[in-house]
Amino acid sequence: MSLIEETGAGLDGLAQLRALIASGRKPGILVSLDFDFVEVDAGRAVFTGIAGDHAYNPIGTVHGGYAATLLDSACGCAVHSCLTATQAYTTLELKVSYHKAITRDSGLLRAEGAVLSIGRRAAFAQATLKDASGRLHASATSTLLVIDR
Repeated sequence: MSLIEETGAGLDGLAQLRALIASGRKPGILVSLDFDFVEVDAGRAVFTGIAGDHAYNPIGTVHGGYAATLLDSACGCAVHSCLTATQAYTTLELKVSYHKAITRDSGLLRAEGAVLSIGRRAAFAQATLKDASGRLHASATSTLLVIDR
């Protein structure tokens, strides 16, 4: 059983995500990459994290997968916040653009996702990853499949 099912069974997507945040529990990916799910509203989701040594690649910068994971999480949860109790989603496509390298000196990063449009079967979302001074480090667009459970 997923944390969403444990904390929000029978609730719509927004209520599920609010219950998850309120529970203080973290899904495994948040634990593994040491980031947090901090805000959710209808059509919007925010994750924050500090890229430490755990996120470095062999060439001395933060691995692109760290940024992609925060952006994918923000896009996906923004869409999830718009779903009914009988719907789910899965990411079909994620396009990430890297604007500025992330290092341990980048500080707190904020991934903010927003729904662009959502229909019966498909949703489209976008997200940005910025540091505390507002510098853009990465951005993403995502296509997601909406499915009935």
